[in-house]
Amino acid sequence: MKILKIFIILFLVTSFSELKSDETNDILKNKILKNIRCLICQGQSVYDSESEFASSIKLIVDRKINEGLKEKQIYQFLREKYGDWVIFDPQLNKNTYILWLLPLLLFLLGGAIIYKKIVSNKNNRI
Repeated sequence: MKILKIFIILFLVTSFSELKSDETNDILKNKILKNIRCLICQGQSVYDSESEFASSIKLIVDRKINEGLKEKQIYQFLREKYGDWVIFDPQLNKNTYILWLLPLLLFLLGGAIIYKKIVSNKNNRI
């Protein structure tokens, strides 16, 4: 009887850990699929797309997760196969400096223009 109870407890513990693992894999899969651009649908993620390309990428990502690859390794695999453009959030490298720095430069330029307008309006009032 004690052995039966032990087996039941072990079965329940392993079933819950498998469920938790599947849930974690689904969360990781969805995160990755939302960050991959569908090459068929303009401006749409693979997660949102129903194209054949998106379906095949979903299967590839699922297989890679089941093989034990980490998120960065899956992104690297997809970059090697389809290029940097397939990832919505590109890495900072020599080819993407402008992409990352342009918003900062525009923000600083806009702030400088606004500051100059405010200072010139104060000088005109006096």
